[in-house]
Amino acid sequence: GEIRTHWYESKSLKSIRRLTVYTPSGYDRNANTRYPVLYLFHGANADETAWTRLGHVNLILDNLLAAGKTKPFLVVMPFGYGLQPGAPPMGLGGNTAAFSRDLLEDVIPFIESRYRSYADRDHRAIAGLSMGGGEALGIGLNHLELFSYVGGFSAGIRTADFQQSYGKFIADPQTANRKLHLLWIGCGSDDSLFAASESFAKMLDDSRIKHVFHKSDGAHTWINWRRYLNEFAPLLF
Repeated sequence: GEIRTHWYESKSLKSIRRLTVYTPSGYDRNANTRYPVLYLFHGANADETAWTRLGHVNLILDNLLAAGKTKPFLVVMPFGYGLQPGAPPMGLGGNTAAFSRDLLEDVIPFIESRYRSYADRDHRAIAGLSMGGGEALGIGLNHLELFSYVGGFSAGIRTADFQQSYGKFIADPQTANRKLHLLWIGCGSDDSLFAASESFAKMLDDSRIKHVFHKSDGAHTWINWRRYLNEFAPLLF
């Protein structure tokens, strides 16, 4: 596969931003083929190149494809900060809200206008690690009309925020179970965020919402996040 970089105008954030795209092998040759899309987010203090430089997303997916373990799909990796440099801090909630606007109003339309991607929820996934995991859960679970696969890797979530962030989602488990093809949560037992992920999984259990909770060894490291992607990707589409 190939890694491609694009600059785009974010009208919602009034700025020029950059994103990274992984295209599977054969994308340019198969001119009539459309592809599902995974929107994949980095963690705090990183950028849109993290999943390629440190996560080896292209190597993981190339190997899975070569082994016949996953279907070919695009991976879109945007810059996960919605606030401008020097802007007053708004906390993670404010950043996620701004990033969400950019993703939904600018990134997705940009990708669908330039790539042969499907434009329906059944072919659209969202996932991320740490801060990006919190963003993926917050955006994906509150926009089931747009996403049917949702993943959080060592997600940056707080138990105290569950009701505010996911109250509407857990209030209607029948709709959640009908619309979600996959809700996947992974965290290492030595990770400082493990307790929050475990509490999140318990909340889903209590609400009878189908999900996968993957408890692994290890801490808040790229070794785990690469493994999670390797396990998550074959379950998509």
